[in-house]
Amino acid sequence: MFSENLSQSMIALVKKEIRSFFASPIGYLVIAVFLIINGLFLWVFDGNFNIFDSGFADLAPFFELAPWVFIFLIPAITMRAFSDEKRMGTLELLLTKPISLQQIVLGKYFGALLLILLALIPTLVYIFSISDLGNPPGNWDSGSTIGSYIGLLFLGMAYTAIGIFTSTLTENQIVAFIIAVFLCFFMYYGFEGISGIIPALEVTNLGMQSHFNSVARGVLDTRDLVYFMSVTLFFLVLTFLKLKKS
Repeated sequence: MFSENLSQSMIALVKKEIRSFFASPIGYLVIAVFLIINGLFLWVFDGNFNIFDSGFADLAPFFELAPWVFIFLIPAITMRAFSDEKRMGTLELLLTKPISLQQIVLGKYFGALLLILLALIPTLVYIFSISDLGNPPGNWDSGSTIGSYIGLLFLGMAYTAIGIFTSTLTENQIVAFIIAVFLCFFMYYGFEGISGIIPALEVTNLGMQSHFNSVARGVLDTRDLVYFMSVTLFFLVLTFLKLKKS
């Protein structure tokens, strides 16, 4: 009965996070910006990401662009998670409620993650678009597309954990946003950049980009999934420890 009450409390917290996100225009704006940016680069602007210019009916340009857009989108979603509670002085009140600290962290986390999934759902329309553009129609690489969406999901999980953690570091949402953007960028591309500058340092596999690209090829290697789960768990544990010291 007690564990059931805790689960209900966590679900209530997830619902509260979603309601608070859509209670202001910022919530709709963040998702709209994500969809508009991807839409413009994929279908309107000339360049490497334009599907019509690529000559191939696949979503490779989208899956190349989306991780970079996520670096800004997800911190924008998570920056309020705990920084807002600190600023308004409601964090102490939240911690006194009959719900464990772990449940609070997971409630905030899953609330933000669900919002990211809501932003991804409309992009499924792109699949029908490239299916019609195929020659013959319906000729598209389902394996790599499904793998890439799974990769985006795990990437979003890791980014969200990073964003939730950085929101515990400060009362200022903008500062939390900037720190999260930096950490997400470093975790995604930083290690590959270091390997490019200093080839002797074989640290590429420590970054998210190599693991995301591996999953995006349509081959689900457990090492890649374990990597993303480990990064997610690491930052969630850091969040818990930071709040425990508060």
